[in-house]
Amino acid sequence: MAALLLTAALAGCGLFGSHDDPRKNWTAEQFYNAAKEQLDQKNWESAAKIYEQLESKYPYGRFAQQGQLEVAYAYYKEHETAQAIAAAEKFVKLHPNHPHVDYALYIKGLANFREDLGPFGRIVKQDLADRDAKSARESFETFKELVTRFPESRYADDSRARMAYLVEALARHEVKVARYYMSRGAWLAAANRAQDAIVRFPKSPSRREALEIMVESYDRMGLKALRDDAKRVLAQNYPGDKLTAQGRNRASSPWWKFWD
Repeated sequence: MAALLLTAALAGCGLFGSHDDPRKNWTAEQFYNAAKEQLDQKNWESAAKIYEQLESKYPYGRFAQQGQLEVAYAYYKEHETAQAIAAAEKFVKLHPNHPHVDYALYIKGLANFREDLGPFGRIVKQDLADRDAKSARESFETFKELVTRFPESRYADDSRARMAYLVEALARHEVKVARYYMSRGAWLAAANRAQDAIVRFPKSPSRREALEIMVESYDRMGLKALRDDAKRVLAQNYPGDKLTAQGRNRASSPWWKFWD
């Protein structure tokens, strides 16, 4: 009786192989099909794990290659931003001539895009400019690469629309940071940040507010010549602005050319 109990205990511990991993003898195709099934059922985490097993056991071949692409999507849907970006970048690096490189770039752009949506909807409370804008800039550059390399891609139109949003979002962000500097009495920093927004995002609707910040900041610092230059540019572009009462002559500012 004791021997039977010992045998049962050992079997329960897996020493007789009754609990071996059923996937240990799977082919690459079986791993891929199982992962794809989980992906189709929106079981993102489970799909990602099986794709990882596929690549670990069968790092080469068409199933591994397709799995490397689809795992990026699984990570993206699972809100694992860093892993999604890393997987997309890895795919592009390993398969630069693959017909679905545009899709890998699109996933990378989406991952960064979603990562930085939140901060743009809030008024800046502290100087987080570089950190907040990093994901947005990287997203913009990725979408730009996609539309430049693959202008006819099925993802190109959506990428262009997201780029337009990102340009305005980044411009608004810069202006909000400039406003933060103003609230702290850092007039030079405010003026410089506002001018940077104008130079980098000349078509943004936020340029009007950026000019107003420059006018006020230069005035606070007693820099009358720079204040008047900014005011003349403001008058030329927004004649009805309340700050344009003086000086409506065209300025020869170094950043004027961006507005013609």
